[in-house]
Amino acid sequence: MSETAHQEHHATGSAFIKDVVIGMSDGLTVPFALAAGLSGAVQHSGLIVIAGLAEITAGSIAMGLGGYLAGKTEQDFYHSELKREYEEVDALPDEEKREVKVFFQELGLSEDIQDKAVAEITRDKKKWVDFMMKYELNLEEPDPRRARNSALNIGGSYIVGGLVPLSPYFFINTPAQALPVSVGLTLICLFIFGFFKSKVTGVNPWLGALKVTLIGAAAAGAAFFVAKLFK
Repeated sequence: MSETAHQEHHATGSAFIKDVVIGMSDGLTVPFALAAGLSGAVQHSGLIVIAGLAEITAGSIAMGLGGYLAGKTEQDFYHSELKREYEEVDALPDEEKREVKVFFQELGLSEDIQDKAVAEITRDKKKWVDFMMKYELNLEEPDPRRARNSALNIGGSYIVGGLVPLSPYFFINTPAQALPVSVGLTLICLFIFGFFKSKVTGVNPWLGALKVTLIGAAAAGAAFFVAKLFK
């Protein structure tokens, strides 16, 4: 009787994907709205390019800094809880052992197995604390490079996304002529981005793609008509 090897397929790189989604969604939308708005107010594409590059620079730095601070906050929180858990193990060992036993009790293990498991885990303080961090507090130790990587991923994705709606203005001198190209190119990218983002997050990809596209189009349209109104 032949046996077929069981293979499990899980999503990997979730932190990277999350960063790209954050950076790309804002990168495609904000510079798109800015370029569309300026197209209704200025006569030369050079001004839009300068303003767009300034916005992309500022936006990528701000978004990257936000990702860095979020990563550092996660690390600081983990280490503060780790310190507190070590203190509790030293000050209240019996109570901490009881919490370990309750965990195994809830798994349905027999009393004898519970006691053996508690004795085995609490024999080594580091393993004991690691166990409490993971199963009592549901905290995993963050990657020490997470803050830096998050900043680079989000900032880089913002730049890539922002250059999409801005790129036609590099080659077409008249904003009125560059705008339709920018709109078409950006809406296509928004649809593709929304499709794959929704696919990764488990949402209906076609509905998600349509939603992201409409949001981007609405933002750009509002900026364009406001600029026209106050030109």
